[in-house]
Amino acid sequence: MAKVTVERDGHVLLIGMNRPEKRNALDVEMYMELAAAYGKLHRDPDLWCGLVFAHGDHFTAGLDLVEWAPIFSQGKLPELDESLIDPFGLDEDRRLSKPLVMAVQGICYTIGFEMLLTTDVRIAASNTRLAQIEVKRGIYPVGGATVRLFQEIGWANAMRYLLTGDEITADEAYRLGLVQEVTEVGKQFDRALEIAHRIAKQAPLGVQAILRSARIAQIQGNKAALERLFPDIGPIMQSEDAQEGIRAFIERREAVFKGK
Repeated sequence: MAKVTVERDGHVLLIGMNRPEKRNALDVEMYMELAAAYGKLHRDPDLWCGLVFAHGDHFTAGLDLVEWAPIFSQGKLPELDESLIDPFGLDEDRRLSKPLVMAVQGICYTIGFEMLLTTDVRIAASNTRLAQIEVKRGIYPVGGATVRLFQEIGWANAMRYLLTGDEITADEAYRLGLVQEVTEVGKQFDRALEIAHRIAKQAPLGVQAILRSARIAQIQGNKAALERLFPDIGPIMQSEDAQEGIRAFIERREAVFKGK
């Protein structure tokens, strides 16, 4: 049985962690299957948004440390070929180029929390419990939390949870801005899918340009991002979708985009 399910729903790719009997603990095989799914979303021009979720009661209990400890001892992640995309987003030169929505429920520890920090819109069930508990295991987070969490919720808020390993409830995650909505348990997937389809209805070239611009600002700073605004919009203005957007505005109708 696949440890990650992959299914198309129109222009949306559904990526489901599928090891519920182990609380979706991430082993190396699941990591590689996730990387393959992210790679598919990245490369396929007909896929315009992704939704990552988990089968079962919990998103993930975290890493399967028995498998990962020898890898961490080598000081690097498993090698990925060009067709794969690291789901932790540690290589900024090979980040997923499409928007990713996340639906989370139950326990979402360690690497699950770090996966959440790489996504663009997050919907949490009311029973969600987020935590970076690596300090309780004698190690520290290596999936990006030490870089991304304080950017999202501020230095002291991030350190309060990174240094203690304490849990963050769904309501607290919403207050901090880590998740955008909290739903009843069992409703998080449907709401996340609704948002993913709303994103996929927009102009794909424009959506991807927004992600690129925001990430340049995040990594390289405001000045670098501002310098790219007009140079990067030039080619987009020549696209079929840009012309369709103008026609739809003039004709007062909803645009139908093709990603071209």
